[in-house]
Amino acid sequence: MPATTSTQPPRGPIIVSRHGRPALDRTKGPRLSWQEYVDWWSRYEAGPLAEGQKAPKELMEAVADADIVFASARLRAQETAAIAMPHKAALHDPVFNEAPLPPPTLVGVRALPKTWNVLARTAWLAGHSLDGESNTEAHLRAKIAALRLHEASEQGKVYLAAHGWFNRMLRPELRRLGWSCIRDGGDSYWSFRVYAYRED
Repeated sequence: MPATTSTQPPRGPIIVSRHGRPALDRTKGPRLSWQEYVDWWSRYEAGPLAEGQKAPKELMEAVADADIVFASARLRAQETAAIAMPHKAALHDPVFNEAPLPPPTLVGVRALPKTWNVLARTAWLAGHSLDGESNTEAHLRAKIAALRLHEASEQGKVYLAAHGWFNRMLRPELRRLGWSCIRDGGDSYWSFRVYAYRED
């Protein structure tokens, strides 16, 4: 009996980038209490990119012919997608938002935002959520987000502009759906990864 071949068109690839450099700098002072950091994080989440940035040429070339473009619901991700691929509008979807950073309620501690980022991520991974999205809930969201990219890949190349930690959470979920990272650009601003689908 002759072997059958799939008539399905190839999926993807999927390209996932981190956003560009934000306007609000986590390395700058003043030192904040945990309550002040909550306000800082809210402003960071709502804020744009720092002005005057250009997307790396390699990223722009990689996404130039993308068929579908996604960005999270955060402005910094939306601006990243618009700069990297100015000729195609992105679909904005909160399923791709960054995982939250709820600080531990350390009375009397004052620290730079970058330090609170580390403390908050550590606490969040241990189950602390300040009544926001928990680690468990964010992992469920990452499953939904990966499936959204997987389904979109049926229509061709997909580009997502999102966030450092949430992009990290997407990786194992994409692997479970049959995707392999064939280009790993790291986790700095404007970095990106390319995923190819491996059919069984």
